[in-house]
Amino acid sequence: MKYRGITDCVIRLILFGLVFSMLSCAVNPVTGQHELMLLSESDEIRLGNKTNVQVTETYGIYDDPPLAAYIEHIGQRMASVSHRPSLPFEFQILDSAVVNAFAVPGGYVYLTRGVLSYLNSEAELAGVLGHEIGHVTARHSAQQYSRAQLAQLGLGVGSLLSEDFQRYAGLAQSGVGMLFLRFSRDNERQADDLGVEYATKAGFDASHMANFFETLERLHPSSDRSGLEGWFSTHPNPPDRIRAVQREAEKWAGELGVRDLKVSRDAYLRHIDGLVFGENPRQGYVDNHVFYHPALKFQFPVPVDWKLNNRPAQVQMVSKRQDAVILFSVEPGYSPGDAVSRFIGKARARVIESNATDINQLPAECLICDIAAQQGTIRVMSCFIQHGQNVFVFHGFSSQPHFQRYRSFFHATMSGFRALTDPKRINVKPDRLRVHTVRTAGTLEDTLRLLDVPDDKLNEMALLNGKYLHDMIPADFLVKVVEKGSC
Repeated sequence: MKYRGITDCVIRLILFGLVFSMLSCAVNPVTGQHELMLLSESDEIRLGNKTNVQVTETYGIYDDPPLAAYIEHIGQRMASVSHRPSLPFEFQILDSAVVNAFAVPGGYVYLTRGVLSYLNSEAELAGVLGHEIGHVTARHSAQQYSRAQLAQLGLGVGSLLSEDFQRYAGLAQSGVGMLFLRFSRDNERQADDLGVEYATKAGFDASHMANFFETLERLHPSSDRSGLEGWFSTHPNPPDRIRAVQREAEKWAGELGVRDLKVSRDAYLRHIDGLVFGENPRQGYVDNHVFYHPALKFQFPVPVDWKLNNRPAQVQMVSKRQDAVILFSVEPGYSPGDAVSRFIGKARARVIESNATDINQLPAECLICDIAAQQGTIRVMSCFIQHGQNVFVFHGFSSQPHFQRYRSFFHATMSGFRALTDPKRINVKPDRLRVHTVRTAGTLEDTLRLLDVPDDKLNEMALLNGKYLHDMIPADFLVKVVEKGSC
């Protein structure tokens, strides 16, 4: 035992030496300096490919091929003048109303349709794309990943030799968790600087990046960002950020000796005319504690005071005490019995009750089972319901001691699943951005009133256009408004 302990120590020292000798060879493409890095460029690309699959499955891609091609074109133009033009960059629009943009290693850059709604020119778009490209070229996410892996090494380098390390620390397991790595203020400032540099080199007026930051500041003031989902959750906004961008834009324009840099406001606005604004009811919506899905034609009740999170691949409902959850998903092409068998085998569940039944004239199989977890045994009520060509699956989870408290909630939601037949519920339409040409000059407020914008929406529409109500609008100016859908 003593000999083995000495051998383990020697192995750990050798492994540490090998790791840190590899780190000394990593050179940052932007700064040219050596840095801590466990990922090679090929590792970054593999990690990005795997993460991209999970991102698109989790959040969904916005279905607008012409707009997607336009964003890809601007993005590739920006990437070509970056420090890593050989990376296989891809630019995608996520079907989310949240105002956000982010990137993962290897060159995947994502913009939500929410952030596209609040941009007002190609120059602003270029600034945001350049910022995210900057995170990739400066390897900020790869640095964070490397630090996280080294922290695991600190818990015991011997784990490098174990199956657990291979399973939990491997690149394939990182996935969407990469999106929640927080960048430092220095990382954000560097990404801002790189965004300005790339935008200017691509021929855009990078000072307009500051205009978008001002819009964001008005959308969510610095004093009210606690718990905010979106841009500010991963992009802190120090007070001098706008001024710093303006100074950097002036510097790069001077260094490159360029004039007549592009803003291209009208071209951008025409490309987003018709963009879905806000939550899209076609993907599911809640009204009076009932969840409706018009496309798949089903409905089910939602427990009162439970928080619902609707994702393309799954609907999540969490109890007020956060000690129970109902997950809802769909499995195409299988019978309820097949789905039950796969679930039991995959979860290694111990079945307590099981029965075949009908739920509102739809064939179903329901069961209660226990599943072993690290924190203890979880009790689950599940229902697998056949509707059309799909099997719809509910899982209600809670700890064993709390299960009886939530059993009636689980049952009410699952037994309330039924086909949606109401045409008014099926034929709902989302709100959309519409771009109008103003024929006469005047204040923005006067213009919006002429476009029948209600009084309580005037400030919101001014913000959407990156302006104030008292701003003067010239003739033949393009203005965004929101066209209401139908519910």
